[in-house]
Amino acid sequence: MRAIWKGAVTFGLVNVPVKLYSATEGHDVPLHQVHDADGGRIRYRRICELDGEEVPYEHIDRAYDDGEHTVVVTRDDLAALPAEKDREIGVVEFVPSDQIDPIMLDKTYYLEPDSKSTKAYVLLRRTLEETERTAIVKFALRQRTRLAALRVRDEVLVLQTLLWADEIREASFGSLDEPAAVTDQELKMSAQLVTSFESDFAPEDYTDEYQAQLRALIDAKIEQGDVIDTEATFGEAAAEKEEGGKVIDLMEALKRSVDQAKKERRTG
Repeated sequence: MRAIWKGAVTFGLVNVPVKLYSATEGHDVPLHQVHDADGGRIRYRRICELDGEEVPYEHIDRAYDDGEHTVVVTRDDLAALPAEKDREIGVVEFVPSDQIDPIMLDKTYYLEPDSKSTKAYVLLRRTLEETERTAIVKFALRQRTRLAALRVRDEVLVLQTLLWADEIREASFGSLDEPAAVTDQELKMSAQLVTSFESDFAPEDYTDEYQAQLRALIDAKIEQGDVIDTEATFGEAAAEKEEGGKVIDLMEALKRSVDQAKKERRTG
């Protein structure tokens, strides 16, 4: 795996240097658009509406349009935002794990220690396990401030980005305003049906049948000679950058952080 971000988890004065890795990957068979007549690859060109010229990606900025005004936001503008320069995953609070609604969960990342000593990393991991808490954190990734849940999975710290509260749509359905009358007998029968399907969840038992069938179809076409020249049809990909972080005396940082938290509580 390749680290996509480097920084540090911070809570109080404790600093835990980490590397961030994508924890998931898609398994879809990559398909491209081609011309049905000759199999030629269909490519999209970025055309400027004013001069009709094709524009290279490095000359493309972004813009916000509110209907009356258009504001151009350049790469330099975005790079100058304070959040983008921040290399800290700052703990905001520790909350009971069951308070995080699964609907808020977005992308998942693994955190690896980025220091010769893993003590601070292990301390944070064990603290989360033994207190049965999840850390709510904020950090910047790819020009966006993210809210995330920091928890433990198989002895590794896992970061799950969360949707912001205003990104969750309200489920308001008129069809549910008048609930249907359910009898005790119907409820009992339904519970019996659930019992008949009871099992322990094993994700590896499930297969994406569509992707399996698609791969079988492609293999069959290759076998039958129903193929085109790959080199003439497909292109190439690009890579990403990285940076770093350090640790201060762990016990001292813990003591000072606890003292600081007590003072803040006393002063209200």
